Amino acid sequence: MASGSPPRPPSSDDATAPGLRAEDLRPQLPLFPLATVLFPQGLLPLRVFEARYVDLVATCLRRGEPFGVVTLSQGGEVRRAGEAVRFEPAGCLATILDCDSDQTGILQVRCTGQRRFSLIGAPREGGDGLWRADVQLLPEEAPRPLDPELQACADALGRAIQALAQRDQHPFLAPHRLDEAGWVANRWCEILPIPLSTRHKLMMLPDPVTRLRLVDGVLRRHALLD
Repeated sequence: MASGSPPRPPSSDDATAPGLRAEDLRPQLPLFPLATVLFPQGLLPLRVFEARYVDLVATCLRRGEPFGVVTLSQGGEVRRAGEAVRFEPAGCLATILDCDSDQTGILQVRCTGQRRFSLIGAPREGGDGLWRADVQLLPEEAPRPLDPELQACADALGRAIQALAQRDQHPFLAPHRLDEAGWVANRWCEILPIPLSTRHKLMMLPDPVTRLRLVDGVLRRHALLD
C-alpha cells in the first residue's frame, strides 16, 4: 500500500455525537484496510499472510487489543508497488476471537466487530507497512426493539439463517438477536448484494431503525419479503 487518503471533514450525515469522553479516543490505532465492511457484532474471517498483518495479529493477541477495519475505496488488500490506496475515514474495531495456522506463515483468524470509529486527521503508513490513525470511538448502539411493520425482515432473516445452516454455513455469531432492529439490519447488510460504498454508509447510520427501514425497502424491491 502506497499512499493514504485524508478523511473528509465531518458532515451532518456523519454518525458522530457530542460529549464523547477521553477514553473514546484511541491514538495511533493500527488499521487493516479491506474490501469489505465490518459491522458491530459481525463475524470476519481472515486469511493473513503478509508479514505486516501477521505481526499485527500477533501483537493484538499478545496485548489483548483490537485493531481497526476500514473499507477500501481504491487499491487492493495485498500490497502492490506503486499502487495508491484509499479507504473510508471511518470503520469498526475488530477483536480477535481465535487464530490458527495450518500452514507456515499463514494465519486463519476469526474476528468480531465492536464499536464504530471515525478517523481524526490523516492516516499514516509506518515503516512497518501498517496504517495507523488517531480515532474517535462512536457511541455504542443501544438495542432497539423491532417495529411491528419491520417484523417481516426478522422473520425472513431467521429463515435465511436456517437455510444456510442446512448447508453448514454459519455466517453469524450466536446469539441471534432477531428481536433487535440493529442486529437484524446489520446481518442483512452483510449478506445482501449491495455496493460496498452503500454497505459502508448503512453501517455508519446512527439510527438502527432507520437502517432497518432502508434494508426493508431493498428486500421488498427484490421481492424477498412475503
